[in-house]
Amino acid sequence: MLQRLGFPSVGRHRRFVTAIGIDAVGSGVFMPISMLYFLVATDLTLVQVGAAISLASLVSLPAGPLLGSVVDRVGAKPVLLAGNVLQGVGFVAFLFADSFLAVTFWIVVATIGRTAFWGSYGPIVASISVPGERELWFGFLGALRNVGFAIGGLVSGIAITIGTETAYAAVAIANAASYGVALVLLLGMPESPRAEHEARAGSWATVLLDRPYGVLWLAQLAFSTSMMVLNFAIPIYATVVLGLPGWVTGAVFTINTIMVGLGQGLVVRAMTGYVRWRILVVANACFAAAYVVLLGADVVGRAAAIAVVLLAAVVYTLGELTGGPVTIALAGDSAPEHLRGRYLSLIQLAWNVAGTVAPVTFAWLLDRGPTPLWLALLGLAVVGGAISAVLGRVMPLAAAPVTNKATAEEVGID
Repeated sequence: MLQRLGFPSVGRHRRFVTAIGIDAVGSGVFMPISMLYFLVATDLTLVQVGAAISLASLVSLPAGPLLGSVVDRVGAKPVLLAGNVLQGVGFVAFLFADSFLAVTFWIVVATIGRTAFWGSYGPIVASISVPGERELWFGFLGALRNVGFAIGGLVSGIAITIGTETAYAAVAIANAASYGVALVLLLGMPESPRAEHEARAGSWATVLLDRPYGVLWLAQLAFSTSMMVLNFAIPIYATVVLGLPGWVTGAVFTINTIMVGLGQGLVVRAMTGYVRWRILVVANACFAAAYVVLLGADVVGRAAAIAVVLLAAVVYTLGELTGGPVTIALAGDSAPEHLRGRYLSLIQLAWNVAGTVAPVTFAWLLDRGPTPLWLALLGLAVVGGAISAVLGRVMPLAAAPVTNKATAEEVGID
């Protein structure tokens, strides 16, 4: 079945793959209401909630590079386990946080946990795959997470429709429980032989002086900021600005996750032979088209607005399908193995910077109406496409085609 959908064979990595799937179900329950939760469970305003999320992300920014160094020294698995614990604790604490300071503090804890998870996730996936097949592996695991998000999104739609504080609290509890189950599975996960190497000479100077990787980082930052739209802009836009029923937000997430879950492997296979940087330009073009569509939802009737938002979700997801596997595969392929933790922590830093800027910026722009937000994001997509074109000139791996095939020598490494 997996092979028909264009995915790799899981083999001995079943525990890791299963844990990622369970974790995703819990996250999928909470993601669509990440801002709405605090609006319902506390007396904070929309701007205060956006500020709390952004401030927490800002405070957590240094954690990414620090954890990258830890991954290079002690391995990715201990960092992954710690990330699950922190996230579980953070979501339980959300039930008792009712002030701006308390909400911000526990979002910091959960954000550091998420940073630890993603800072170790990339190196683990890179170590269990080989160059030439990393789009397949990252695409597969991204699709798996999106299937989990789809399941969770259905539940979150129910919670949004009910709209009570109890319903929202149940969502937070379900997410915390998913981290606990995933932790048990990850404890028995075998270490990858490819990750067990002796420490070699290397430092942050090597990473920071890698100029082509810096361009990749900018491309990732633009892509990551667009990826925040699904979590932080569309739910508020649809529910608060347009006044659409709660099930619409759940449907947006379900469309996104089903498309990625069932289509990611097929899209990655279809990329075979196409140049990577050109694929990234197409991804940004899809984002731009989605923002134009969303801009139109404010000038049509209620029923038409629902259809417009759902159409935009489809177009937006095409950007995720095309750009996601290529950006992370490029990051993994470009990183020396002994410095992979540091290199990939920079990619995580791009996500964290986007997570810091996006919530409060989106909230501030939406507070002034929908037009400023979607025009700003349209400009971002244009810039992201331009950076991707530059990347093709400065990084040979970005100018190479997607192969979805490992060489005999690379297969022999495992």
